[in-house]
Amino acid sequence: MTEPAFASDPTARLEAAYRAIHAERMHGIPIVNPALGVAAVGFADWEGRWLGVLVTPWCMNLMLVPRDPAAWRPLAVGAKRRYALPAGEFEFIGGEDPAIGEYQMCSLFSPMERFGDMETAVLTAKLALEAALAPAQAERQAAEPRPLEKLARAVEAPMSKRDFLRGSFLPGVDRR
Repeated sequence: MTEPAFASDPTARLEAAYRAIHAERMHGIPIVNPALGVAAVGFADWEGRWLGVLVTPWCMNLMLVPRDPAAWRPLAVGAKRRYALPAGEFEFIGGEDPAIGEYQMCSLFSPMERFGDMETAVLTAKLALEAALAPAQAERQAAEPRPLEKLARAVEAPMSKRDFLRGSFLPGVDRR
């Protein structure tokens, strides 16, 4: 494997490499969406690796690239590894390219025919990354008050059985 780590934000290098791939290797291939270009979206440090989304005219992938050599776990081209992101487990596939070195990717969309413009594709990439880095739905729900706890908080003063049976505990219901 080549390139051990990107010391700084890999955005410009990834975009340049994939623009070259687009021009040289993907020209004329039917899965290429001509309305789209290449963008590396939201790359930031995640556990010593760069994590972000790569948008191309043929696919959108979560990407991991080396940042800290001690944190990088090489993965053979085509081999798979699961990573526990805050939203859950995601399966990544190892890859390597002479222009960027090692990387690992998790497919989000392929092909990209559903995207009508680059703005929509980039917004989708931002939202996908945000979702991958958000706590799992079950954890969010566990942190939220349960319905009965919400009900208890909504009741400001003791109420009679009659008011309770009338539904007076509901927001916006008059207690007369």
